[in-house]
Amino acid sequence: MVSRRDFLQTTMAAAALYGGSGFGNWGRLAAQQSLTQSKLLEFDTFGNVSLIHVTDIHAQMKPIFFREPEINIGVGGNRGQVPHVTGADFRKLYGINDGSASAYALTYDDFSSLAKGYGRVGGLDRVATVINHIRAERPDALLLDGGDTWHGSYTCHKTAGQDMVNVMNALRPDAMTFHWEFTLGSERVNEIVEGLPFAALGQNIFDSEWDEPTDMFPPYKFFETGGVKVAVIGQAFPYMPIANPGWMFPEYAFGIRDENMQAMVDEVRANGADLVVCLSHNGFDVDKQMAGIVTGIDVILSGHTHDALPEPVLVGKTIIVASGSNGKFVSRVDLDVRNGQMMGFRHKLIPIFSDVIEPDAEVAKVIDAQRAPYETELREVIGRTAEDQTLYRRGNFNGTWDDLICNALIEERDADIALSPGVRWGPSILPGQDITREDIWNVTSMSYGEAYRTEMTGEFLHVVLEDVADNLFNPDPYYQQGGDMVRVGGLGYRIDINKPQGQRITDMTLLKTGEKIEAAKSYTIAGWASVNEGTEGPQIWDVVENHIRKQGTISLDPNNSVEVIGA
Repeated sequence: MVSRRDFLQTTMAAAALYGGSGFGNWGRLAAQQSLTQSKLLEFDTFGNVSLIHVTDIHAQMKPIFFREPEINIGVGGNRGQVPHVTGADFRKLYGINDGSASAYALTYDDFSSLAKGYGRVGGLDRVATVINHIRAERPDALLLDGGDTWHGSYTCHKTAGQDMVNVMNALRPDAMTFHWEFTLGSERVNEIVEGLPFAALGQNIFDSEWDEPTDMFPPYKFFETGGVKVAVIGQAFPYMPIANPGWMFPEYAFGIRDENMQAMVDEVRANGADLVVCLSHNGFDVDKQMAGIVTGIDVILSGHTHDALPEPVLVGKTIIVASGSNGKFVSRVDLDVRNGQMMGFRHKLIPIFSDVIEPDAEVAKVIDAQRAPYETELREVIGRTAEDQTLYRRGNFNGTWDDLICNALIEERDADIALSPGVRWGPSILPGQDITREDIWNVTSMSYGEAYRTEMTGEFLHVVLEDVADNLFNPDPYYQQGGDMVRVGGLGYRIDINKPQGQRITDMTLLKTGEKIEAAKSYTIAGWASVNEGTEGPQIWDVVENHIRKQGTISLDPNNSVEVIGA
């Protein structure tokens, strides 16, 4: 793992010129167990420009529990580099005390016990309080939303994203970019975007027929703030038609398009931009690589991979800020911009401890209004976790929520093997906590949630696993899609992450018999979230709800079915 000395040299080498992070302040306060709203929001206003960044909210309007990943493997040049550092290594890197609120917010160890003491995180009414505080200090601060906003909950699904549109409008963003929003379908996305009171940006959103930029999603927008001309360039998720169903938005094409990004940077500079900000949904490693290729970007506000980093990473003269997910953090970046040059910055990753930060009354009313028609359904208790069982998602190979989903698929769909997508969204459930219908939807809600049942040969199953593994462990970040490995139930295998594609997955075993998977033999597979049009089956949330009702109390066996080599 990278040492803190090397980390500081490689990511903050120009701190004397550019500035630093305010993480140490709340980190020390957390260690002293003395968190207050005023201390969390304390910040020495700096320079003449303030940026506020939120991303990957995934429709979580209310406070939640959210466990950070236990395993986050980096490959190639990113091996051992942030954000691929977790747990005790992460705490050592940033000087975080065990058991502190910062340990609870940023790492996974002792999560359940710390959660009982520190409480829930997030809640967009609390996020609003933070935003309002920053705006009180810097009235023309820019609020920028990195996308994955209109997706991920019961009410978001039922309203086709309108609940989140209404709440975000109350927060008054200045611009946003996109990913899961497009799974509402292009017709619905276009309808929402046409009515947005702020900019919907994507320099890499092109017309698929003509391979030209679209009028619906301009590449950038200029803002005047603090006497500075700021250009915000949008970068939507590049792999939309691969990772999600392209048939839902056939008129649009995506891609990284770093050559076009360079052209946009050059264009805004030529038009007088003093500061260039990229509002990105690339994923952190892709953003690092792009920052080394495209010149002239001052700040990248990174999204998609849900990383929460208490200090920015510096690539050349570009600072990259990662602000977590699910409304758990807000990033503030103050910059000193003079004569078209960024002369310095200060940054703070603000954790939204919902028991500490007072909710904004007006936004709370908007949230309650969106949820009111569905409260009975949301609150219905379906089951309960055992006293020693935490449900969480995240980690490269498994999370207990996905273990539960895979068990449900095998039992309810009478399958040999289950496959569950390695998505990173979804709150956590503590031991001894009720599991409500809302909780189930928070980890399953999507517009293509059919739980299919099909036959696959062992050979084809191997191809599927190899393909997903390459999306995760290809050493070139431009070939990574930012998710985690497909979760499996009823199947064991060995993976060497350093092997080339086609050679990573070996020793595939059918767990119920202990027999090796045979290439020519067919197996019954149950899964969900297929990108193929016309997929049939019951909705995954119904499958999981039925399974939890039958179980009553959820207690899962440890999952040791995947042996990882080379991490």
